[in-house]
Amino acid sequence: MNTRDALITTLTATLDTDDAEVAALRARLAERAEQEALLDVAYGIVDSPIGPLLVATSPAGLVRVAFEREGHDAVLDQLAGQISPRIMRMPARTDDVARQLDEYFAGRRHAFDLPLDLQLVSGFRRTVIAHLPDIAYGSTATYKAVAAMAGNPTAVRAVGSACSHNPIPIVVPCHRVVRSDGSIGNYLGGVDTKATLIALESAA
Repeated sequence: MNTRDALITTLTATLDTDDAEVAALRARLAERAEQEALLDVAYGIVDSPIGPLLVATSPAGLVRVAFEREGHDAVLDQLAGQISPRIMRMPARTDDVARQLDEYFAGRRHAFDLPLDLQLVSGFRRTVIAHLPDIAYGSTATYKAVAAMAGNPTAVRAVGSACSHNPIPIVVPCHRVVRSDGSIGNYLGGVDTKATLIALESAA
């Protein structure tokens, strides 16, 4: 095993250890991983009114926001397979995301200013997701309207699929997409969470 592999093995072994005795070791490993560019995905947990959110960043930007109901461990496993197993909890790399989410939930932020990494989506789904920030804060748009925005007015189901597979919910506001009959429709974070987000923005 070479030095890089040994370090990654140690990082993985200490990823979720709560033992205070390894806190200093984790800090040293995180510093070394940063210095030697051994870390591909950094993650943190952000407390919010809708439950803890896992946020993950790559060197290119925010790559994932996950709700508790998705299973944070399962999401980390997916990121390991989809991006890289070189993952570590590193709040310093996710602090800006956490700050902007805190501001959003406090009603002080109406638009996010974060670099995004959309490598987890492609094709028409990526086209749809790229248009979601065009829906203004406090507003909603129908799946049909978003399909038209994405250049395919008949692709209503595909828009629904894109929204349900949005890897960066809240920041990329798929919660603002609703059904033509006015009902809010499904949501990765749950219908109650979607209603809460819409109500939060409507009250601002």
